[in-house]
Amino acid sequence: MIRSAMILAAGRGERMRPLTDTTPKPLIPVRGRSMLDRSMDRLRTHGVRNLVINVHHLGEQVASHVGAGRAHIVREPALLETGGSVKNALPLLGQEPFFVLNGDGLWTDGPVPLLKRLEAAWDPARMDALLLLHPIDKAVGREPTDKGDYFLDEPGAKGVGKARHRGSAPAAPYLFASISICDSRLFRNAPDGPFSLVKLWDRAQAAGHLYGLVHDGQWFHVGTPHALAEAEQVLA
Repeated sequence: MIRSAMILAAGRGERMRPLTDTTPKPLIPVRGRSMLDRSMDRLRTHGVRNLVINVHHLGEQVASHVGAGRAHIVREPALLETGGSVKNALPLLGQEPFFVLNGDGLWTDGPVPLLKRLEAAWDPARMDALLLLHPIDKAVGREPTDKGDYFLDEPGAKGVGKARHRGSAPAAPYLFASISICDSRLFRNAPDGPFSLVKLWDRAQAAGHLYGLVHDGQWFHVGTPHALAEAEQVLA
């Protein structure tokens, strides 16, 4: 069972301003409960006991909200981006596979809880990373400029297949839906300093070790105050 996870909660949330001028984006409430708390609840229910949360923008608010003993708080004096943040936290995450969640992730489960589906689909013998994908035309809060992120080659009965980044294609049918499982070996020879996880996923794709799972519940792109209002309306 996957026992470790990291929630990425350091970003500025520029498009969510002015709300993020005073509140870290992961702590913005949606129907009365923050996105961070919703994710922490699900991780705890799944059985994750080793949780790491990185902070930067208004980071002490996040640390105070989480409280002592619930997670390892990693303070970043300068933003390390998604890949650099996870690499920086590897000593806390350990050598086993772990979940990585964006701090502003928001979803509803399908018939089977999402984290359980992801773990059931995880195959360390052939995967360096497994990405949650969502059909772009079904994403709540999708913006007109969204072009999609990934193609999924030959998905099997469980909705799992090799993931292929959109690259120079004009559009792709799936969005990356803010959650992944990563193996620590993904970070071998990773660069120092700030870098995106996509850099490592591209490398895994080239080696044939990047896979995707199609989400069977709702997924919300909560990027702006307008999208936040739409998410609250749908969840109501």
